[in-house]
Amino acid sequence: MKLTILGGGGFRVPLVYGALLADRGEGRVTRVTLHDVDADRLDAVARVLAEQAAAHPDAPRVVVTRDLDEAVRGADFVFSAIRVGGLEGRAADERVALAEGVLGQETVGAGGIAYGLRTIPVAMDIARRVAGLAPDAWVINFTNPAGLVTEAMSRVLGDRVIGICDSPVGLGRRVARALGADPATAWIDYVGLNHLGWLRGLRVGGRDELPRLLADTDALGSFEEGRLFGPDWLRSLGAVPNEYLHYYYFNRETVRAYQEAKQTRGAFLRTQQAGFYEEMRRPGTPPLETWHRTLAEREATYMAANREAAGTGERDEDDLESGGYEKVALALMRAIARDEHTTLILNVRNQGTLAVLDAQAVIEVPCFVDVNGAHPVTVDPLPYHAAGLVASVKAVEREVLAAAESGSRASAVKAFALHPLVDSVSVARRLLEGYRAEHPGLAYLTRP
Repeated sequence: MKLTILGGGGFRVPLVYGALLADRGEGRVTRVTLHDVDADRLDAVARVLAEQAAAHPDAPRVVVTRDLDEAVRGADFVFSAIRVGGLEGRAADERVALAEGVLGQETVGAGGIAYGLRTIPVAMDIARRVAGLAPDAWVINFTNPAGLVTEAMSRVLGDRVIGICDSPVGLGRRVARALGADPATAWIDYVGLNHLGWLRGLRVGGRDELPRLLADTDALGSFEEGRLFGPDWLRSLGAVPNEYLHYYYFNRETVRAYQEAKQTRGAFLRTQQAGFYEEMRRPGTPPLETWHRTLAEREATYMAANREAAGTGERDEDDLESGGYEKVALALMRAIARDEHTTLILNVRNQGTLAVLDAQAVIEVPCFVDVNGAHPVTVDPLPYHAAGLVASVKAVEREVLAAAESGSRASAVKAFALHPLVDSVSVARRLLEGYRAEHPGLAYLTRP
């Protein structure tokens, strides 16, 4: 089986390759093609993968290329993990937003809109290339904003594009452990959009154990989301929100923390990743050791500003374990390629699952996966407060898609202005002009 990774010079690619090395099943991936526009990054990641593969004589063969058509042609699965504008673009997204007093996180608020506006045209081109050169391939989208980009690509690929994220997986695992349950067997009732969802129940043996957790202050304080949101707010919601909802529920505190921080997350990663790739260019640098060290620092500083705003301190050791998006990707591929039935939380088209949204809207819910793809399971309706937020953010995503399709500045301004975390149409107009000045990739927004 052939796998292509677009954004193959990305820092997290060794996580995916490590999962492939652990797969001993029949029909496993035997060839991995890495595609990237940056030759130095490709070379660095290929060296890390080569060291990973050294102890595995039957490791999947790794091929590198900067030719997109060559990378896509003949693939069985295509992982899309691109970052249009690089980490310099992410840092600019945060900087422009914070100058206007609003959030600039890469998937939430103004920063997410800017990132989506410059990413969607590229993602749509990829979708058309896949449709033409590998029509039987399945696309697994890692590219952020994951739900928005998956919905854009679905307009070309239909249900053959599936978005994944490790946030719901990590949340479900932490809640299960706090309850003394096995994360592998517990049923997680989770629903929403990407980075905008709620864990509303965790069933073990048919019984919902979440009420027991919500009643136990000590248990709530034992994991990251419990400390981040606080027991009183979680009890009010009757659910445990995805960590990214901290930007919504505690927006003023988070914006202040970001403004007071020495540097934003994007600026930190830009410097850290540049250091990693620069180090990898030096002869004699141990690839895998250098990558592991950099990964540990990256995970330890994740959402540091939010923890500062909440006063929760450093991350616990259990919280440092990633959600395992590479394991989700492997389970998804195995379920489709081998018809190994499984249930995963994925980003897929709504198909009537949430009545508040139309059938084509991409949502994030548990899905039954088989050889025919991912099928969202039936879920209970969202409460009004959550349904309103989901509908509002989906309306923003639709304006981003309209702007990307038409090149309309008016649609782009509307996307910014309608977002719950942008408090003025005037601010929305200044945001668009600020981002257009920073990003050559937004030059296509030429229509009024």
